[in-house]
Amino acid sequence: MYRAKQRQLRRPVATQTLETALKPKNLFLYSMIAVYCVIEITLSLADSGALGPVRLRPLAYDYGAFWPGLLGNWKPNYLAQPYAMFVTYAFLHGGLVHLSVNMISLWSLGRAILKRASIGTFTFLYVASSLSGAAGFALLAPGLRPMVGTSGALFGLLGTLLAWEYMDRYTVREGIEDVAKVIALLVALNLVMWWAMSGQLAWQAHLGGFLGGWIGALLLDYMARRRT
Repeated sequence: MYRAKQRQLRRPVATQTLETALKPKNLFLYSMIAVYCVIEITLSLADSGALGPVRLRPLAYDYGAFWPGLLGNWKPNYLAQPYAMFVTYAFLHGGLVHLSVNMISLWSLGRAILKRASIGTFTFLYVASSLSGAAGFALLAPGLRPMVGTSGALFGLLGTLLAWEYMDRYTVREGIEDVAKVIALLVALNLVMWWAMSGQLAWQAHLGGFLGGWIGALLLDYMARRRT
């Protein structure tokens, strides 16, 4: 009888874990991470000669990276490239280490955001941060080197969390401890990435993304208050 009760107590835990994993918000994050991983793993396999042409990564960068020169007098590879690159750059990464750090950050920050926001709101903040990250790089980067990676959008999510923390100081201090943990993790991961990439981090995109996420969060809060 006692063992039977133990089994009954354990079963809901496994069921609850599965239900949590299959929640729409978690599935949404899994899907995002899967897309990024498929792209980078494909490029890494091509780099090693195991899949497709060896020049697949340079080709992907030529067509998808953010090139500041295309906002000047450079000739684009296709007509919409100067506009499309504000989006496409975020789907490319500089290698598996770069990808891994960003995906860990996406999972941590994404879960924190989705505890308080809908998938639609998350998508708006993510895209807005990615665009503002590209704008920050275009305005502040000193040279014409290309930029790839979704870290601009990730810093935008960080900006969103900090904006919420700021607003919570005047309302219900909700989830501030969780925010602090996420921020500490993101800082640590970026230090690792800075070391792994020999200091070549696009801080301009990080700054632009952060400001985009912060402003976006305040704007959404203002609009919500006006509706009530």
